[in-house]
Amino acid sequence: MQPIETQSSSLTSSVPLLTDIERMVEIALRNGCLTPGIEAEMGRICDTGPDLSVNEYMALDRLMSALLTGEVVALHRRQSINVMEELVLKEAIARSHEHQVASNTFLDVGEITAYALNRLPPLYATTEEGAVYQRQRAQESLQSLIVEQVQTAIDHNLSQPIFFPDRRAIGTVSSRDICQQVTTLLQTIAPNFESSH
Repeated sequence: MQPIETQSSSLTSSVPLLTDIERMVEIALRNGCLTPGIEAEMGRICDTGPDLSVNEYMALDRLMSALLTGEVVALHRRQSINVMEELVLKEAIARSHEHQVASNTFLDVGEITAYALNRLPPLYATTEEGAVYQRQRAQESLQSLIVEQVQTAIDHNLSQPIFFPDRRAIGTVSSRDICQQVTTLLQTIAPNFESSH
């Protein structure tokens, strides 16, 4: 991982600018889990974006190693998804990146996302068509509320002192069976691999 200069008197940390892929890998490594939303966004970037940089390949390699060793657990895909999670995560990443560029400080995207989600209505879907409908509905009628709640979450995050700088995120490394995690990872990746080859 890239070094982070911790400022004990500040609420944030200075870091070099990261790409979306690197930022999402850092989130997965910090949280100890790879969510379906982050996995889908990484896949979208890899499929539609320009060629990846060396740093992005290195970040993806770190993530794969962490998945194989059990440091990061791939969460199972659910029968239903909360589209609001994707929309808020996307907005939180964008706003955090803007803040990072403007002030050269790092915000905890996970905390910002959770804070905003707790103040927004869920938008569950069980099919891809339902998810498309919920995304359109949110963009038409809830986008300003999403932006407002993410900004409120950022303001709240910046106003909070760091009480426990050595705290660990939920779902950090445990003594789970590595073989089961690799099996789950392969089951998650295999359908995508087979459909693209």
